[in-house]
Amino acid sequence: MSSIPRTLLEDLKKITADDRATANETMLHQHSKDESHHTPVLPDVVIFPASREEVSAIMKYANAHKVPVVPFGAGSSLEGHCVPLQGGISIDFQQMNQIIEVRPEDFLVRVQPGVTRTQLNAALKKHGLFFPVDPGADATIGGMAATNASGTTSVRYGIMRSQVCDLEVVMADGSIIHTGGLSAKSSSGYHLTGLFVGSEGTLGAFTEITLKVYGIPETVIAGRATFPSVKAAVDGAMSLLAAGIAIARVELVDSASIRQVNLHSETDYLEQPTLFLEFHGNEAGLAHDVDFAQELLAENGCIDFLVETDSQKRAKLWEARHNLAYAFKHGYPGKEMMLTDVCLPLSELTEAVVYAREVIDQSGLAGGVLGHVGDGNFHSTLMFNKQDPAEVQLADEVNAKIVEYALQKGGTCTGEHGIGIGKKKYLQKEHPDTLPWMRLIKQQFDPNNILNPGKILS
Repeated sequence: MSSIPRTLLEDLKKITADDRATANETMLHQHSKDESHHTPVLPDVVIFPASREEVSAIMKYANAHKVPVVPFGAGSSLEGHCVPLQGGISIDFQQMNQIIEVRPEDFLVRVQPGVTRTQLNAALKKHGLFFPVDPGADATIGGMAATNASGTTSVRYGIMRSQVCDLEVVMADGSIIHTGGLSAKSSSGYHLTGLFVGSEGTLGAFTEITLKVYGIPETVIAGRATFPSVKAAVDGAMSLLAAGIAIARVELVDSASIRQVNLHSETDYLEQPTLFLEFHGNEAGLAHDVDFAQELLAENGCIDFLVETDSQKRAKLWEARHNLAYAFKHGYPGKEMMLTDVCLPLSELTEAVVYAREVIDQSGLAGGVLGHVGDGNFHSTLMFNKQDPAEVQLADEVNAKIVEYALQKGGTCTGEHGIGIGKKKYLQKEHPDTLPWMRLIKQQFDPNNILNPGKILS
């Protein structure tokens, strides 16, 4: 455990300002947790820097006094990433939320870490551009880069690591580096940008992020396809991918999850396994693709297929999907939600999803299976009583079975949520040969272990 200086708050106020460093109890509580079920831990101080220079000064101070530093974005992460396990300083980047530069001719944008996904897309729209990574929550770009977020559009556009061209990073000793540049590609040196994306605040704090952006598609069509079984739905999704259709989103929602969607969003969808789909392209090409998709899905047992071209109706469809976690939370008051996250080779996906559904049913816990099946990533939602040790153990056992199944089939323990606190025990199983090298990197970058200690590796 670190030794927190008694003058920590006053010292940090000198670095920033009296009103941008606080030990207010409510503020400490807000920064003690994220959206996960992990136990909150209070930081000692919350600080709101306004510039890279202030972040650098905070790091220099923290490193000199060996005070833990935990970056905080929107708090929407799902594996306890921003829980300050050893107290210390929670750096909230909400005041560093400027879109610094839009470069339409280069399809690039440069932002501060506190910019949110919806804020960025609102600014890009007037340039005919958009940023595609969509994890559902209105996360900050800094948090999305830190966790290597992906989401519903990754099947078409790729994950966060695919979008980041350059990072400005404040290191543990306060030094400031850039990891990349503005070019579309580079073969120059080690790929440090890829190393920092997904590092979950354990190697440095991001103060600027340069991202790829894309032209807004001429036409967007959403669809909803209903199936008699989870297996039929996943097989249908695989047939779309094999056909090379211009699919941008392929989301599975099982019958238990559809039930919660209907209750929460006041929809009346058939309570059967369902694929939520979205196609991006030009009008003539998409008309053919949607017809072809309907034929392929019918061959896999699709019993109902609905197409939405109206923007408001499309938005309502995706709002229902994005609010699914909250639908479960509100549907089971007093219970916590554990949201698993695994990713498998596409050839193994169908059986893995079927297995997950069977394990949940056998446990007796309420829960659903959903996810971005277009890239092999799916989640299992488990509702449990955190005050009941038997239910806590049961939820952990279900999670473990699903994760271990994925590892046995050549998959990963997390496709997008990250390691944080909850997946540390599986990292050794997944990467026994490379984990010692990861530890060496961490030690080299952060010898005093002040950066988000207790996450990923320790």
